[in-house]
Amino acid sequence: MSVPDLREALERLSAKISAEPAKARARNAPATARLTEGLQCEVTGPHNERIVTDMPPAMGGTASGPNPGWLLRGALASCTATVIAMRAAKLGVVLNALEVTVESESDNRGILGLDESVSAGLGAVRMKVRIAGDAQPQALRDIVAWADAHSPVGCTLRSPPACSLDIDCEA
Repeated sequence: MSVPDLREALERLSAKISAEPAKARARNAPATARLTEGLQCEVTGPHNERIVTDMPPAMGGTASGPNPGWLLRGALASCTATVIAMRAAKLGVVLNALEVTVESESDNRGILGLDESVSAGLGAVRMKVRIAGDAQPQALRDIVAWADAHSPVGCTLRSPPACSLDIDCEA
């Protein structure tokens, strides 16, 4: 989709939501993971979406797919890139290059339960954006900063919502 077409689509959607703010709220599509073999999981969605995750051999997996932590980094990178592209289009800026890289650190003692004081969560998440377009460097930086503040995945990681757990055990 061209920048003018994308801009027009975003303006139409923004106008509809501004006129009827209740239409902005939506229940997101669920993702369901099913253990298939070893540590491999098939994750599916309601519209035939499908991904496979696995752990590396050192963790007992076969590396038949990316590990879930990589998918989280990929979600942050792609969400941020998408919001940057949307903001640029809304401002009429043509991007010539856009690349978002997300790195993190972890401590395997957490996932293995070797030290209860060590979190299994990712730590030190770092994002790097390489961007080029037909705007001045400061305008591009402003687009990236705005997108970072409005990326749903980024916002969720910075201010996590309540997360509940329901367990249904079968005999």
